[in-house]
Amino acid sequence: MKSKFEKSRILISRIIVVAILVFFIVTGSYWEEDHGMMSYVLFCIGVIFVGIASLGRMWCSVYIAGYKDNKLITKGPYSLSRNPLYFFSMLGVIGIGFATETFTFPLLLTALFAIYYPFVIKSEEARLRTYFGNDFEDYVKKVPAFFPRFSSFDEPSQYMMNPAVYRNHIFSALWFIWIVGIFKVVEGLKELGFFGHLWIIY
Repeated sequence: MKSKFEKSRILISRIIVVAILVFFIVTGSYWEEDHGMMSYVLFCIGVIFVGIASLGRMWCSVYIAGYKDNKLITKGPYSLSRNPLYFFSMLGVIGIGFATETFTFPLLLTALFAIYYPFVIKSEEARLRTYFGNDFEDYVKKVPAFFPRFSSFDEPSQYMMNPAVYRNHIFSALWFIWIVGIFKVVEGLKELGFFGHLWIIY
């Protein structure tokens, strides 16, 4: 059975996204006006992180589409990290932060991720121990919990997946890109005078 952390994960993520969007609307970047190059660099860093995150999440989805909780997945990205989906999500969160062209947002979002997601991971792994027992314990000994260890990479020559489930996973993998797009639309509306700045942040 899923814990309260797992059940509330998507809802909390959506609430945070809305809160960040509102905060972004009423703030301006210190780097945008007088430090144009820095603003450009920050946005490019954000796009790179978001691109890696989206591709990584799609890669993870190839392996878990249709198998989650039914089979212990230990190949591909899951041979690098026991939680690669959350690792790539963290990169996406950092990317979204930098896409605001500030340092404040990536620091804030990373802190929120670091506070909440360890509880989600701990809860999920407790459930996997119940489902898979010794197989999961052996997996824990070989593969790190979060940050990838590339020396343990193991990729099969063939892999069976569920295309219908994977198709749904693609949309969730791309939401980081959609958020960056929304930020650019909001930034354009700011430049047109639709939103005023209550604060200038770094």
